[in-house]
Amino acid sequence: MFDSIGRWWRKNAPTREELEKVRWLRPFAHRVLEPSLWRFTRRSVPRGVALGLIVGIFLMIPGLQIIGAALLALPCRANVPIAVAMTFLSNPATTPFLLYLSIIVGNRFVHSTADIATVSAMIDHGASLMEWARWLASSAAPALVMGLFVISVISAAIGYLLSSCIWRAWISHKWTLRERHRAEREAELRG
Repeated sequence: MFDSIGRWWRKNAPTREELEKVRWLRPFAHRVLEPSLWRFTRRSVPRGVALGLIVGIFLMIPGLQIIGAALLALPCRANVPIAVAMTFLSNPATTPFLLYLSIIVGNRFVHSTADIATVSAMIDHGASLMEWARWLASSAAPALVMGLFVISVISAAIGYLLSSCIWRAWISHKWTLRERHRAEREAELRG
């Protein structure tokens, strides 16, 4: 699976030279295009996963999630593509669930009684941006913000640990295969 993703990435991702030619990127290209931010390493990948989950869940505004994750990946030394990709966890299919869960969690932390039925009704009838803004200006906002913060931090911690474990298992598998191939070659040479 990882090999096919790697092949797809090498085929479709823009090259460093192509990104250096982007005019608005030139003033700070040396920092943005630093190779360590684009390599898949045991440290940068879990950082990218955690950062992408925090920004993706807490921010909840599609365009700003991507920009925020990419910009925060620079000082955090996180993998930029992974951080950006993880922001897509919050999408139109998962957003209602995340909002609902955030209000429940936020009510527990803030000791509030933000109305979950109102959120469900607004989601069901496709509330306008103005209706959502009015709802956020109500007493429900602290519960929602606290809930989003708690969920994003917990999911980032789980994502960091899970991606670290997956990375180690993958590297261990690669080493095992390499050792097996080496042993087979030595056996062929001997026999």
